[in-house]
Amino acid sequence: MLKFLSIRNVVLIDKLDLDFPDGFVVFSGETGAGKSILLDSLGFVLGSRADVSLIRQGCDKMTVSAEFLLKHKNENLVDICKEYDLDFSEEIMIKRSLSADGKGKIFFNDQPITLKLLKEIGACLAEIHGQFDNQGLLNPATHLSVLDSFGGYSDELVKLKKIYYEYNTASEQRQNAEQKISQAKQDEDNLRHWLTEFEAIKPKKGELEALEEKRRQMMNSEKITENMDSAYKALNQNSGVRDALRQAMTAVARVNAVTNDKFADISGLLDTALINIEEAGEEINQVLSDFTWNNDSIDSVEERLFSLKSLARKHNVAVEELSDTWLNLAEKLKDIENSEDNIALLKRTETELRNKYVEQAEKISSLRKKCAAEFDKKIMAELPDLKMEKAVFVTAVDLKDENLWNERGMDSVCFTAATNPDTPRGQINKIASGGELARFMLALKVNLAQVSQVETMIFDEVDSGIGGATARAVGEKLARLGKNVQVMSVTHSPQIAALGECHFKVAKNVSQGITTTGVTRLNETEKNEEIARMLSGEQITDEARAAAKVLIGA
Repeated sequence: MLKFLSIRNVVLIDKLDLDFPDGFVVFSGETGAGKSILLDSLGFVLGSRADVSLIRQGCDKMTVSAEFLLKHKNENLVDICKEYDLDFSEEIMIKRSLSADGKGKIFFNDQPITLKLLKEIGACLAEIHGQFDNQGLLNPATHLSVLDSFGGYSDELVKLKKIYYEYNTASEQRQNAEQKISQAKQDEDNLRHWLTEFEAIKPKKGELEALEEKRRQMMNSEKITENMDSAYKALNQNSGVRDALRQAMTAVARVNAVTNDKFADISGLLDTALINIEEAGEEINQVLSDFTWNNDSIDSVEERLFSLKSLARKHNVAVEELSDTWLNLAEKLKDIENSEDNIALLKRTETELRNKYVEQAEKISSLRKKCAAEFDKKIMAELPDLKMEKAVFVTAVDLKDENLWNERGMDSVCFTAATNPDTPRGQINKIASGGELARFMLALKVNLAQVSQVETMIFDEVDSGIGGATARAVGEKLARLGKNVQVMSVTHSPQIAALGECHFKVAKNVSQGITTTGVTRLNETEKNEEIARMLSGEQITDEARAAAKVLIGA
């Protein structure tokens, strides 16, 4: 509930601080006294569009602060604050300012927030209803949510939402697969031709580096063989090196024979040197054998390199990527060949999930129709008291076209009405007059108060176009609604004002040529005098005072 409102420099209000009680609160005052300024200020602090024209003349900034006290847990507000990491308890303070240059600041419990976030938070704290409130309950776009809130089958709706997204995902996967395969089939002939080329060449990973190294060796083969041949001859000509080593080994062996192998390590070194020389000779001989290239061998390497590079250019990839490209093309062709089986599997999955969705949506549709009948019965029960005993209210629950199904089901919901028995039903916001709309909305609110998490409802001239017994009936409904939530009503009707548990009077004051708007909380005597004024006008008569007492005491 709204506990406290502080206004600074808004139009005719220079400074105003108001404390509010729970229950049914009324505001009255002469036309032009400034009642709308209160609503504009409250709307401003709840997230409505800022307008610098609201700033009091001669001031450079306006500020509005509102304190709310939560009596019950507000799940929607909890979720929003959790998402944005905002701290709050039972008491919430919102402060919003606007400078003449159009810049503003917003604070939620001393934490800065954005205007978008303020709008979300404000919608959780209070509802402001005007005479033509087509953005609230009278807007057909809200009717589905209103009915679902009244029905209280949220768990079933959560289940439907989960199934819908699974079904929607499966449908997208099937469509994407069909699109992909359709595109691939257009390239099927090309794929088969390309794969034939790859099969003929059979590129391998790492092949380019090996071929280029081999080509480098081939191009230097003459120099390699010439030097290797010289090395081989040096090792083997006239048996020079080997014979010298063997002679040295024999000589050292004689010394070791008479010195008890004192120089055995030298013999070992010579023996190893001989083995290494013989192995080196064999390696050199093998190199000479390997480098007996012919022109055909060199040409084949060049031809292979050319084929690989030509294929890589054709597919706009590096030579090293050819083997992966080959694999990808083969997989694409395989997908095409297996496409019917894959699509059939995706279709089966999609159909199974669609059936689950339809089953759950039909279950919810049944709950909605049952709930609508109960809701209509309750609304109809309110209408006679509001002097609309001939009116008919019907919540229409209709099946939407399949392309309009969504996570909330397959239903469209619309509140329809006929204000007279001989007139056809139509959308409530198109059939009813302004006064009738206000009364329909009041009947709706009375029944939705039990399920709404909003604890403050403000009605701006809900009595417009009505009077007498009808106005009294509207006042009784507002007072009844005030038993569940805090209700504030700006009214010109004495019948409604008389039922207020708390009465504020809005009036203009002129001091030293400066006009300001003030708000006063009335005591019982002042309340009686104000209602008498509302009954008789400027000249308050004793008869009006007596009538006011009757209204208040009725």
